[in-house]
Amino acid sequence: MPILSIVIPAYNEERSLVRCVDRVLAIEQDDLTLEVLIVNDASRDNTARLAEEIAARHPQVRVLHHEQNQGKGAALHTGFRHASGDFVAVQDADLEYDPRDLLRLLGPLREGKADVVLGSRFLSAGEHRVLYFWHSIGNRVLTLLSNMFTDLNLSDMETCYKVFRREVLQRVELFEKRFGFEPEIVANISRLRLRVYEIGVSYAGRTYEEGKKIGLRDGFRALYCILHYNLPHAPAWIQFSAYVLLGGVAALVNLAVFMLLTPVMALTAATVTAFIVAAAVNYWLCVQFVFRHGARWSAPTELLVYAAVVAVVGVVDALATVELVSMGMPAATAKLSASAIGLVLNFLGRRIIVFPDRRPGPWAPTN
Repeated sequence: MPILSIVIPAYNEERSLVRCVDRVLAIEQDDLTLEVLIVNDASRDNTARLAEEIAARHPQVRVLHHEQNQGKGAALHTGFRHASGDFVAVQDADLEYDPRDLLRLLGPLREGKADVVLGSRFLSAGEHRVLYFWHSIGNRVLTLLSNMFTDLNLSDMETCYKVFRREVLQRVELFEKRFGFEPEIVANISRLRLRVYEIGVSYAGRTYEEGKKIGLRDGFRALYCILHYNLPHAPAWIQFSAYVLLGGVAALVNLAVFMLLTPVMALTAATVTAFIVAAAVNYWLCVQFVFRHGARWSAPTELLVYAAVVAVVGVVDALATVELVSMGMPAATAKLSASAIGLVLNFLGRRIIVFPDRRPGPWAPTN
């Protein structure tokens, strides 16, 4: 008989936790056993006590506690580590999602057609509470951006309802501790080239007065996660496009620092200092978005290799500028041409030498 492990992250959910678990337990069937894992994320209300009382009444329920509040993603990490079922599902404790929909999501998994099934609030199915327009727009924009990088045609990347074969979760390494879990796990799913299905689910969203926790900060974090977990494995032309944008930011930093230092410092010193600051900013942006930090080198070695590449490209830039001017090209045009050459060389040096991702597993480059 298959076992479905349902992980319920809970933080200050005393108003809905008992009803949520009751509804979850109600979907157990003669041919389906449930394992319910409530992860109390250091709640400050009666959530912990209520969870323990539920577990005392129902042998299918286990309670896991965090000593400090860490976020929904961290609670899911804990639940996934302790899940022992054939399939693993996520259920929020706030009852925005109807547990009866989990049986429909489980269908393609039990039939052997899918590795992951996601619920979608934007596909026609069940009842939907009408709430925030701009939230729905934000969800669709984030889903579109995620799809562009993952090459999946999802309609609701930010959905809570995700059901996995347990082996899938054993193959991924998760880091996000808050709501960044959603784009992070979708990036992993895409990297593993899994069989993904999507099914419409009902949705009874909460207002902020009723306890909704996600906010604007989480939207920006989701945007960061989409780039951070997808760009290091994107095709070279997408990486290069992103690198050009980041290079533009570094160039603005270079100019700003140069202008600030020129009145108080010798011209050569101001130029060198501004260049070093811009190079440091460029490095930080690279490891945050475009390339996988520590993919080949230790951190100190990576910095040394990065500095060497920057130095070599700087020499090439200077020599190219001098040579083009000697050939009769105007100085401004020569510098611009040399900078374009340097941009390409910098990108190739970072991709091939500084940040080549050689690790095996889901983060390794695809052929």
